[in-house]
Amino acid sequence: MSTMAFIVSKPNGSWEVRESRRTSDGPRSRSLASFRELTPGVIERVQERASTSVDPEDLRRRALRAGAPVAESEADRAAAALLREAYLNRRPRPALERLLADTFANGDGQRVSHEAERMKLWAGASGEQRAEALVELLELGDALPKGQRAAKSRFPRIGPAAKKQKLGP
Repeated sequence: MSTMAFIVSKPNGSWEVRESRRTSDGPRSRSLASFRELTPGVIERVQERASTSVDPEDLRRRALRAGAPVAESEADRAAAALLREAYLNRRPRPALERLLADTFANGDGQRVSHEAERMKLWAGASGEQRAEALVELLELGDALPKGQRAAKSRFPRIGPAAKKQKLGP
């Protein structure tokens, strides 16, 4: 049985994501979700009800092709807000600006250092998220086994530096 998701318009102005199946009695379809605007919540509902996996980006493309309204992605909303702020000459902190510039300059798949990538992840994190991560890190440190120290160090002791000699009279 092959299946396929598709979008249809309804007479009342709403839209529907349907799934088509081929059966021995001929093709059959069933509704996966109805919507007025395709949102992430609708896509989740479709994914839960579909008999096969549904690619969210493919579903968005199908909805746009059918003429259905599709909600902006969070990235699009954030980019539009950032563009508005930049137009009003309200720029982000210099560190965030460098990270953004680096991200879009390296859009061809080249990756920057691991540290820069991790900073991008935490740049928009809330104080609660940062605190939770810190607590988890400290708990991890507490869980590490304590190292056994030898009674005598294997390295020679480093003594004080030799006194400097005065030059001249």
